[in-house]
Amino acid sequence: MNKAFHATARGLRTFVSDVADGFFEITHNGFALVGLAIVFAALALVARPDLRQTGEEQLMGWLQSRKPAPEATDLEPTAIERTTAASPADLPKQQAAVAYWLSKKYRVAAEPLSVLVAEAYGIGKRTKIDPTLILAIMAVESSFNPFAQSQVGAQGLMQVMTRVHGDKYESAGGTLTAFDPVTNMRVGVKVLQECITRAGSLEGGLRYYVGAANLEDDGGYASKVMAEHERLRQVANGRSPSTATPPSVRAQPIPVVVPAKPEEGREPAKVALLSSVS
Repeated sequence: MNKAFHATARGLRTFVSDVADGFFEITHNGFALVGLAIVFAALALVARPDLRQTGEEQLMGWLQSRKPAPEATDLEPTAIERTTAASPADLPKQQAAVAYWLSKKYRVAAEPLSVLVAEAYGIGKRTKIDPTLILAIMAVESSFNPFAQSQVGAQGLMQVMTRVHGDKYESAGGTLTAFDPVTNMRVGVKVLQECITRAGSLEGGLRYYVGAANLEDDGGYASKVMAEHERLRQVANGRSPSTATPPSVRAQPIPVVVPAKPEEGREPAKVALLSSVS
């Protein structure tokens, strides 16, 4: 009885061993075949670029088909066309430095500031006005808030009195474009040019710009703009100015300044009638 049992056990062990050896042999040979297939496939793809391209296209098509359908939204794919923003890395080194410095000081994103800085340099080149002065006025007037509005109705980045200078917006589409940053900047620079021409000096022009031409005191507006202008010039020249901000100038309600009667036959000039919202 025991002999029969031991014989049966030996037979089972032999069977299991043979099955395991056979499985290993098949698997080993199978892996070898797979490896050879991969090698031949790689060689074929190297020798036949057209096959590789076809395979890549089929693979990409399969992956795209496996992607989940995009969620339905009300966003427009053309919204980028209305966005006033650009990468500061695309600016010249000098302009990028100004954009980053303003971004840090006024806590405004560098991307929209990059558009404003580039535009200021473009306008400055055409008008012979220092671009850092243009940016300094925007900083003092609105802290780069394109939707700012003062108590007396000055609007936008450069706080232009829209009701006084509405004609300057006509070619852009009307006074609502006062809230378009670039348009507001261009109109504001036109107003600044008129003010400087009328006053005969930069400081005097700033007094006209803030609507304090006929007042004894402009509330420190001109000095504040010039101080920020100097800091921006230092940044543009590669220096690091103090980031300390002068005491805020609280603009008082500015009375409407009636210009002196013009000479006969001469069109009266417009006073800027602007007010800082700082």
